[in-house]
Parts: sequence; structure tokens; C-alpha cells
Amino acid sequence: MSTGMILIAVAAFVAVSALVAGVAMLLRDRVGGRLEDRLHSITSHSTKSKEGLKPGNLLAEPLDDRPSIWESLFKRFGDVRLLFEQADVSLTAARLALISGGLAVGGAALLGALRVHPALLPLAAIFFGALPIMWLLWRRKRRLKKFGAQLPEAMEMLARGLRAGQSIAYGFNMVGSEMPNPISREFGRVFEEQNLGVPLEESLRAMTERVPNLDLRFFATAVILQRQTGGDLAEILDKIGSLIRDRFRIWGQVQALTGEGRLSGIVLLALPVLLFFVVLYLNPDYVMVLFTDPMGKKLLMGGIVMQLLGAAVIRKIVNIQV
Repeated sequence: MSTGMILIAVAAFVAVSALVAGVAMLLRDRVGGRLEDRLHSITSHSTKSKEGLKPGNLLAEPLDDRPSIWESLFKRFGDVRLLFEQADVSLTAARLALISGGLAVGGAALLGALRVHPALLPLAAIFFGALPIMWLLWRRKRRLKKFGAQLPEAMEMLARGLRAGQSIAYGFNMVGSEMPNPISREFGRVFEEQNLGVPLEESLRAMTERVPNLDLRFFATAVILQRQTGGDLAEILDKIGSLIRDRFRIWGQVQALTGEGRLSGIVLLALPVLLFFVVLYLNPDYVMVLFTDPMGKKLLMGGIVMQLLGAAVIRKIVNIQV
């Protein structure tokens, strides 16, 4: 690929991005209309408007915040704002799309400048464009895992506060001020929502939506039931914390027993890919038959499908739920 073609491709990408941004700005609602809708949702006394109101999101979103075209498109695949919140990143859907598109074009242009075969450029663009999404999912998984590891200590802290005669609201404030992120941020947010008049039940439900953790759902259910029926909440929290610790201990044993299977899966899945690039470096004409010959294309697609099936089977074997 020549330098002129690379410049044309980059210019086309910038032009399309500018056109999309211009259309997005034309279609964005006025800030005043957004503010009026939010104030109407808060002050309305009708049952329908109260049911559609989410206190957790209402207190967290800025008043001038409104969904963009990219968020409207991504809503077909899930709540992208919730994904950003769970990963604890200050990104927007438009910025994520811009970064992914820039990396895709830049990666393809770089490989084109290195005179890689043109048939590999679309695969390179897909790989580089998917890197921001993979990074976002990795941050989300790491944050949720850290939250789950901090939950037993938070349960014990709440139980000690209740035995000392403090309220459950003070316990949330204590966890939010004394423990590190991410659990301090979530529990502190529940405490702040209570100070602003949001019922504790609704704040807990909003937190379970933001943090999809099964143990957290047990905790929220226990707190809600205790407020409705009574009982010794401190003892319940101690049992939940002990249950979570036992689950982590068993999970560690399972990870140790399945370590050999996971390592074998990584080796078996990575070996064909590494061998492909080694042969591509040593004898490119031998590998290019997979992209030029019709039978080679079928074999390549069959190999990719078999690799994906093998990865799914190995994951199903070694991924034991505790």
C-alpha cells in the first residue's frame, strides 16, 4: 500500500468522523428541554412518573447530560453507560467509538506501511479497533472482582457498627470513609442518596444494578427484609461475610486443581496462531494460499470456527462455578 493511499484513507476517516459529529450536534436536544424533563420527573406526583424514576441514576447524572447518537446505537447491545460506570472510566460512547476507529485505521495503515499482505489488513483493523473494548471489559472485570473481595470486610464492619449501637446508615458512611475503592465509592453513594431523601431500599436496589454481584444481592435482600420484618441484622451480616470467605477459599482450591487444564487450553489455542505467523514470516507464499484459493478460504474459516469451539469447550470444562 503506497503512502498516497494511506493519506487518502486517513483523510476519508477524518471526513466521515467530522460528518457524524456534525449530524450528532444537530440532533442533540436543547439543554433547557432536558432540565425541564428532569425537574418534571422530580416534582411530578403521578404514579407513572415515580415508577419511571431511578434515584441512583438521577443523583449521579449531570443535569446537562443527554444520550448521544453513539449511545443510542450501542443501546441495542446493552447499557453502555452502565458499562462505563462499572469499569470506573470517564469515557463516553462517542469517545470510545472515535478511539476504536482511530486505532483501527492507524493499525491498518501501520501494517500497510510495513508491506503486510492486503488480505490481513481487515483483520488487523478489527483487532486494533477491538482493543479499547477489550480494555474496558478487563477494567470492569477487575473492579467487580476487587469489590467482591472487599465485601466480607465491609459486612464485618457493618456488623460491628450495629453491635455498637450505630444505625445502618452510619455503617454505610463508615465503610465509605474507611475502606478503599471501589466498595467505598458504592457504599458512600448509598449514604449520600439517603441524605438526599432517597429510601434505603431504592438505593440498595440501584447499587445491585450497578454492581452485579450475587453476594451483594444477598446483603441487600437481608437489609430490606430486616427493615420490614425485624431481626438481628448483625448476626445475618456475620453469616453472609463468613459465607463469602468460604466461597473464596473453595474457589481458590478449584483454581489450583484446574490450573493444568487452563494452561493446556492456552497452549493449544495459541499454538496454531503462532505457527501461522512463523510460517507467514518464513514462507509467505505458502500461507497466502489460504486467502487466494477458494478451498484455502474454506479451510481457514473452518479452522477459525474449530478454534472458537475448542475455546468454548475448554472454558466450559475448567470454569467451575462456586
